[in-house]
Amino acid sequence: MSSINYQNIINKLGNIKIIIDSEQVKKLSQDYYYFSPILLNKLADKKADLIVQPSNEEEVLKVAQICVNHKIPLTVRGAGTGNYGQCIPLHGGIVLDMTEMRQIHWIKNGSACVQAGVKMATVERATRKEGWELRMIPSTYKIATIGGFFGGGSGGIGSINYGQLRDRGNLHRVKVVTLEDEPRILELKGDETNQINHAYGTNGIITELEIPLAPAYNWLDVIVTFPHFMNAAQFAQHLADSDGIIKRLISVHASPIPEYFIALKNYLSKGESCALLTVSENSINSLSELVKEYQGKITYQEDLEKKNSLNLIEFTWNHTTFHARNIDPNITYLQTFFFTLEKVEQMYKTFGDEVMIHLEFMRLGGKAIPAGLQLVRYTNEERLNEIIQYHEQNGAFIANPHTYILEDGGRKHIEPEQLKFKKMVDPYGLMNQGKMKAWTENS
Repeated sequence: MSSINYQNIINKLGNIKIIIDSEQVKKLSQDYYYFSPILLNKLADKKADLIVQPSNEEEVLKVAQICVNHKIPLTVRGAGTGNYGQCIPLHGGIVLDMTEMRQIHWIKNGSACVQAGVKMATVERATRKEGWELRMIPSTYKIATIGGFFGGGSGGIGSINYGQLRDRGNLHRVKVVTLEDEPRILELKGDETNQINHAYGTNGIITELEIPLAPAYNWLDVIVTFPHFMNAAQFAQHLADSDGIIKRLISVHASPIPEYFIALKNYLSKGESCALLTVSENSINSLSELVKEYQGKITYQEDLEKKNSLNLIEFTWNHTTFHARNIDPNITYLQTFFFTLEKVEQMYKTFGDEVMIHLEFMRLGGKAIPAGLQLVRYTNEERLNEIIQYHEQNGAFIANPHTYILEDGGRKHIEPEQLKFKKMVDPYGLMNQGKMKAWTENS
């Protein structure tokens, strides 16, 4: 039972917007953690004591000061579209919902400056009017916030061109509010931004970001079907390596995954694998030639901006898991860097339909590689760990999506510089308590 008098805290917050309704507090204390049966067991009963929704940096500073004075745990939240419990408070306290901070300050010279709570779709609509678009977006871009994406995400649609969010050059500048005795606003630039980039909100409250943009193209959504999965995978690798074909998304799904895409059933055949693509309109002829080379068949082709188009983005990345779980809630997933198609084929033959191969192609170190978001038919935790162990022992790197610990997911190691930064900006360890192994083991 918390010893903090939250009525007193509410009084001190003054005119800052708060939410105390129990159902809303529970809802705004969660994300899509239930994709993992492991996290479901660990996090289902976790919630905040209070939701606070600041509308400007002054209000964020005031909340930070109150949290420091009363030693209240603080967990920052965007739209809650993450999958690892990043924004779920383990020890109650305040969830700081940033969605009221949604201004676009400026767009110029291939960059944009925005507040952390603005929806990514809103930013992209604005930038496209100026001939630019976001470099990377998640499949949840319609509701995801840009601060949440950089704080909790790692890549997405566009990663085939620009790699991962933490790659140098993908975040220019960020403003962060600290939880020191006297909270302040820090401005991080260049490599300094890695202190907060994909740090789960453990190292400060992101309030503003300056991001680089990409040239906007007229995109086409394309579905290609293949009788054999490895044909689809080889086609996708060839497309990924074809620099002359402009693309934003290369997503490959082994049979029977396409059967989970109910809205796409008119364009998919039972027993076949498919590739879901986003390519530029002026690349379609070259794409068609490549499709023929791998015995594929284009079954759908539509302008992404056209009214009533299917928006294939929302069937890729972890939206694939979402669609599959709508039909079979026993399905969970893995996140894997295969690096080569040989590793993909090995796992495909080893596990069959128990681990259904879903690939997303991205750039890693300047090279296009197949990364996996495989669908797993879950039986028990022991078997899941066996599957993970087999992948890792055979050279496929797993970014474990079944843990809420920052370093146990994709990092696999403690970053001394990040710990040093946290000790400075959050000396009492109030931010997203229990999520950062480096702090837990060294405080």
